[in-house]
Amino acid sequence: MQSLLTKLFVALVLTPRPARKERGDVPGWVLITVMTAGLVVAIWAVAGPQLSRMLQDALSSVTNK
Repeated sequence: MQSLLTKLFVALVLTPRPARKERGDVPGWVLITVMTAGLVVAIWAVAGPQLSRMLQDALSSVTNK
């Protein structure tokens, strides 16, 4: 029994593994990053003045009290 386990262990350890050629989808990640940045810019362009007004109102209500 031990001989069989030893042979199996040696076969598993010494068997060369194929080289991994896959490195990931870099262009996909770049596309996601660029699209996210575009969405942030588009939303900021639409909501920027309202967000600024909300921040100024909040700050003035804190400093005036």
